[in-house]
Amino acid sequence: MPYSLEITEAYSKKLIKFLKKHKDITPKYKKIIRLLESDPFHPSLRLHKLSGKLDMLYSVSIDMQYRISIEFYVENKKIIPIHIGTHDEVYK
Repeated sequence: MPYSLEITEAYSKKLIKFLKKHKDITPKYKKIIRLLESDPFHPSLRLHKLSGKLDMLYSVSIDMQYRISIEFYVENKKIIPIHIGTHDEVYK
């Protein structure tokens, strides 16, 4: 059973703003989302748990520059994107 992606209104607004600014990343983003839903543990996503004040979140890579931070629930097979941006933007 695939994982379900639950897009919040707050993330949707961030995503629209991000993709407007980085139109070239849209195909990569779509590919990453499809992969995340089908196999969040795929090595190319580089899924890892964050630490410190973000220790309740995980991160996946879109490419070497951009990341998506997510809430990740293995039991319920739920993925909730929280933030999208550069390494520094996502990890602040």
